[in-house]
Amino acid sequence: MPTGTLFLIPVPLAEDAAAKTFTPYLVDTINHIKEYIVENEKTARRFLKEAGLKTPQSELVIHDYGKHNRNSSLKPFFMGLQTGKDVGLMSEAGCPGIADPGADIVAEAHRRNIRVVPLAGPSSILLALMASGFNGQGFAFQGYLPIDKADRSRKIKELENLSDRLNQTQIFIETPFRNNPLLEEILKSGSPKTKLCIACNLTAADEFVQTKTIAEWQKQVPDLHKKPTIFLLSRSV
Repeated sequence: MPTGTLFLIPVPLAEDAAAKTFTPYLVDTINHIKEYIVENEKTARRFLKEAGLKTPQSELVIHDYGKHNRNSSLKPFFMGLQTGKDVGLMSEAGCPGIADPGADIVAEAHRRNIRVVPLAGPSSILLALMASGFNGQGFAFQGYLPIDKADRSRKIKELENLSDRLNQTQIFIETPFRNNPLLEEILKSGSPKTKLCIACNLTAADEFVQTKTIAEWQKQVPDLHKKPTIFLLSRSV
């Protein structure tokens, strides 16, 4: 029996940003699929409604892949795919598999020889890089920096050196409620001439993207508390 296809379905990054991110192909796809693997069921159901789902939601099969369900067997998630049903994978926001635990699902799909199809949609990392003015041909996503202040300071200096030596944009993130302490450490530990792009609340009505030197940021420090933010650093511009 042929297997189904795992569709990777991007979710809007911000409230009221749905119209900016939907494509006709995405809408057609969600109206074809009746089974989903999701990081957050509430977010997923709201997204499907906003995107124009015509199937009654009571008829959907929703597999919860939230943080409390990641240590259990993946087998139940693949029963439909193994019997020929197409399944959608959704992150809580943005693109599945990019800084997202859905990468484990995708990896398992490849192990099972299941076709994987990524749909076009918003990635905060790429949107931030596009808007930064930094090198878009050489870049690295570093994920989360260390929480310990001394380790974090060393990491920031390490990223500056990498950027300078490799002509490479360094991209990283933090949990939104820890954005301000991270920014404080960047401004304290970084070289005054290093350029820092702060991309905050991307695609939202109050979207904020600015690139300045660390010396310039020190003169007027933005409040990033609880605001989804991407940080980009460059010594090569």
